[in-house]
Amino acid sequence: MADETERRRPNILVTGTPGVGKTATAAMLAERLGLQHINVGDIIKQHKCYDGHDDALDTHILDEDKLLDLMEAMFQKCAADNIGIVADYHSCELFPERWLTERGYNDNKRSENMEAEIMQVVLDEARESYDVDIVQELPSNTKDDMEANVERCIAWAEQWVKDNA
Repeated sequence: MADETERRRPNILVTGTPGVGKTATAAMLAERLGLQHINVGDIIKQHKCYDGHDDALDTHILDEDKLLDLMEAMFQKCAADNIGIVADYHSCELFPERWLTERGYNDNKRSENMEAEIMQVVLDEARESYDVDIVQELPSNTKDDMEANVERCIAWAEQWVKDNA
């Protein structure tokens, strides 16, 4: 993949527990900035990036290597085409830093998601996985929050382009 100095457009990763508005926020952000939106959950399903099934949580077991190989190619193509990416997914720790409730879940899966939100698991993972300067915690409780988050990210992305053009 092109190194950080070669890219002219930012890559943004939107994470959070399921149901907090990641996909809607990422889609709005990508549209407003003219970036490519990648819903990582959709990529996993479309390309069957799983290696078995967890019956207790009624969910597939992610094949991280297959997913990252697919996404690496997507990031390389977008970098070559001078297109930035807004990716959304519920976890962040598997993505390399250089890139940057009704859903049919069973009770165990919903409980796990709620515990993760209460314990700030995703935020803690982000802080452990990436430089503290690039991790931003944004509230997503209302539509106004989502719109403010998009505006904040747009301002950041525009500044990134100026700094890296």
